[in-house]
Amino acid sequence: MGSGARGVFITFEGLDGSGKSTQMELLADALRDRGHDVITTREPGGTGLGEAVRTILLDPAQHGMTSRAEALLYSAARAQLVETVIKPALDEGRIVLCDRYLDSSLAYQAYGRGLQVEDVLTLNIWATECLFPDLTLVLVVDEQQRAGRVAGVSDRLESEETSFFERAAEGYRRLASDHRHRIRLIDSAGSIDDVQGRLRAVVEEDLGLLPVQ
Repeated sequence: MGSGARGVFITFEGLDGSGKSTQMELLADALRDRGHDVITTREPGGTGLGEAVRTILLDPAQHGMTSRAEALLYSAARAQLVETVIKPALDEGRIVLCDRYLDSSLAYQAYGRGLQVEDVLTLNIWATECLFPDLTLVLVVDEQQRAGRVAGVSDRLESEETSFFERAAEGYRRLASDHRHRIRLIDSAGSIDDVQGRLRAVVEEDLGLLPVQ
């Protein structure tokens, strides 16, 4: 990707246990092998402020956090990441891969917590200065598989009832239906290589970044 051209922004979404973090790193390696300048980051996190917010959000001691406070903390970390990491990289023509972004807030805080979708969306449009991904890959995992993969994790979110994750999963499906121009569902069943193959096919089809060598 040449200097002077805007970069490409790809986000990875899905419930914890879907394999999105592993798949993001594999895609980053594949893109680098083809000569692309790639950075990876995560949410909440990716900056000093974001990592501090992440610690608060996942701390089991914060079980009394309200849904609005939670949504505001996520958007605060996101605003910092966009302004200091994502936008500068895109301006340099780089490919940015991010583990979670605003669709996580819509799935978890709107559909999962029951906040108004319009409120969460408006908050995040403001926080990100209307920066949307070029492509969002949602890894779909069934509940039994998800629960098995995160067994033993004791952070604040993973202590939620199964119904919370079911609502968030339904939220992702609705988002994919409503935003077909940028959100694609990826079946995370099978081996890591199988999932990566499906994912790369979508990236090539939609963005043309992974031609066969």
